[in-house]
Amino acid sequence: MTYEDILAARARLDGHAVRTPLLSAPQIDALAGRRVLVKAECLQRTGSFKFRGAWNCISALPDEQRKRGVVAFSSGNHAQGVALSSALHGIPAVIIMPSDAPATKIDATRDYGAEIILYDRFTEDRDAIGEALAAERGLTLVRPFDDPQVIAGQGTCGLEIAEQAREARVTDATVLVCCGGGGLSSGIALALEGAAPGLRVRPVEPAGFDDFRRSLEAGTPQVNAPGQTSVQDAIVTPTPGKLTFPIGHRLFGPGLASTDDEALHAVALAWKWLKVVVEPGGATALAAALFQPEKIDGDTVIVTASGGNIDPAMFRRALDTV
Repeated sequence: MTYEDILAARARLDGHAVRTPLLSAPQIDALAGRRVLVKAECLQRTGSFKFRGAWNCISALPDEQRKRGVVAFSSGNHAQGVALSSALHGIPAVIIMPSDAPATKIDATRDYGAEIILYDRFTEDRDAIGEALAAERGLTLVRPFDDPQVIAGQGTCGLEIAEQAREARVTDATVLVCCGGGGLSSGIALALEGAAPGLRVRPVEPAGFDDFRRSLEAGTPQVNAPGQTSVQDAIVTPTPGKLTFPIGHRLFGPGLASTDDEALHAVALAWKWLKVVVEPGGATALAAALFQPEKIDGDTVIVTASGGNIDPAMFRRALDTV
């Protein structure tokens, strides 16, 4: 993975992805005790940053391979990114989704034209299902985070952060990134290394699923205990990626973890003061900025609001926190 890969991804995404805004509100700053700039990837196509990596990966495939179609596994945001990217390319897409994924995400993925295959995340192996389907139907597997072209596509978000930070006259800041497998955080870190080295990434995960934080401390990949659940479902993964961990080990600062209650409260505050809808997993980084300020250095923090695909019932639950 190189900075040049991310520049190539930006060229492929030009005219297809949204240059999402960097938002702020004085009330958010007051709560956090510092300036907070929120990269609103919840306003990206399909409602999350995942469109970037999916489009770049599919666009980079050789024509004959792309025409045969793709398969992906996801709890919802990568699913929608791959489904829409495939539809825009005019190719078939098969998406393997956990049966307990939010109904909003399942329905949206189907609405983009993808074939949906549901599985039990506690008893079945999505990797095995995906690899079997790929072999059986001649499909290309588009992994949610551990793929060079997916990482490069997510890195275009980091290029925009670098540009927008300069516009805001910010040259030194912590960048808190919602982190599951590490595709977004590692892509942003690579982009900032080349475009804005004064901006330093720290990954933020759900409490109880802080495998990246523990892996960074241990120096080797750690695995989360099975059987746990979180409302921050968009970024629940078992262990760091084989590609993303080495990037993170080299470039990340210490990891953080936000509780479900903190994430839900952050969802409500983002709606109240920033006027955006964020899902719990997409509010994880904002939650750390708001509720763990003592763990963050500097006068300015940049956070990713990585997704906004939230069920109405979950959104009402979040709003009840304020």
